[in-house]
This record gives sequence, C-alpha cells and structure tokens, in this order.
Amino acid sequence: MHRPSFDFFDQPPLYPNEAFKAQQGLGMTSQRTRDRLIRRLIDLGITDETVLQAMRVVPRHAFLDEAMGSRAYEDTALPIGYGQTISQPIVVATMTQWLLADREQHPMQRVLEIGTGSGYQTAVLALLVKQLFSVERIAPLLFKAQAALQKLDLHNIEFNLNDGHWGWSSRAPFDGIISAAAPDKLPEELLGQLKEGGRLVMPIGQQEQLLYGYIKTSTGVKETCLGEVLFVPMKQGVEV
Repeated sequence: MHRPSFDFFDQPPLYPNEAFKAQQGLGMTSQRTRDRLIRRLIDLGITDETVLQAMRVVPRHAFLDEAMGSRAYEDTALPIGYGQTISQPIVVATMTQWLLADREQHPMQRVLEIGTGSGYQTAVLALLVKQLFSVERIAPLLFKAQAALQKLDLHNIEFNLNDGHWGWSSRAPFDGIISAAAPDKLPEELLGQLKEGGRLVMPIGQQEQLLYGYIKTSTGVKETCLGEVLFVPMKQGVEV
C-alpha cells in the first residue's frame, strides 16, 4: 500500500453515523488533535486508509475516564482500571492493518476480539468488519465498554463474559481473531476456530512479548513477527 497523501486530511472525517459526530470533542479532544495522531501513525508506517479513517473518527476519549481525556490522542497506552490499559494507538493500528491485509481475497466477515477492555479497539474493528464477537473476562470493564459503544450506535457487535482462552466455539469459525492479552504460547484452540485463510494476531510471552501474526493455510500455519509489544497477560476465569 502507498503512503496516504496529505489530501487525506483535506477531506472532512467520514462519520459513520450521527452518534459518532456527536461524540467529537473540543480542545485536546478536537479533530485537529486527533489528526496529529493520525499523521504520527502514517509516519510510523500505517498505510491502510480504511484503518486510518476508522481511527480518525473513533472518539478515543469516550473510552477513558474524564480525567484522562486530555491525553486521549497521545500515542500511548493509558490506564482504564482493574489493572488494564487502553492500547497504544500505533499497536491498535498495526494489529488491525495486519488483520485486514488480505481482505480482498479473504473478507473479514466474522472476527473474534479477545479482550474488549475499554471498547476502543472494538469500535475501530466494528467499522471495518461485518460481524464482531468480543470477549472480556472482567465484568465491570465489559459493562462500561458496552455503554460507551452503545452511545456510538453500533449494532454489529456481540459480547461474551469469558476469559478468551477457548475463543468462542459456538460462534466459530472466524475469518479473523485479534487478542489484546498475551498467553505464554499460541492457544491451539484459537487456531482451530479459524477458517482456512483466516488470520490471527496476538502477543505471545510474559516478561518479554512479541506480536505475532498467523495465517491458517491448507498445509499449516504461516507465522510473522510484528515486533515487540507489552500487553496484559491472558488470565483464566472471570472477575465479577
């Protein structure tokens, strides 16, 4: 993909609905502030304009406590409570871009997200895939994320309170799986829930983590390392 031209920013944001438009902020949450973040993502190698457009209109500040709102469009992870964080925007963009890289040959109709968290990554994905299934193990976080997502009038997301280790077998198979939690090793159960040609992107490891992309083929699994990352560990069980 080619680097987007700066004409990209001459066009007004393509809001998917009026609810998104109503959530746009002022000052440190304004479109100008958000566009500075998008320019940084481009400088760091994000070239998929559909991903950039989605991240341009999703109001990241709406998924943070008000006290953190002024930092919403910094390219950094931020706390959301319960020992969890909202992912760094470049990581969200990198994972999403990789997940969608082959969508002309293998459309992302059904995608599983492991770790709803704040709901920010969920909102970005919901604009880019047909049906999203999102799993979260911490009940208060899930309910808070659902409330934030409802304000954006998104209707293609189904939620499940679960720990994600076993995916979501009753909704499988999936065209793609994306995880915001790091297991020690690749869970075979998740690969089993992917369609042939499907993509899985997730961090692996505990003390030192690497982000991996996996493509399921008729002859096995193709693996790509996408760099160093830092995510919360994938834990078992739910917290209510």
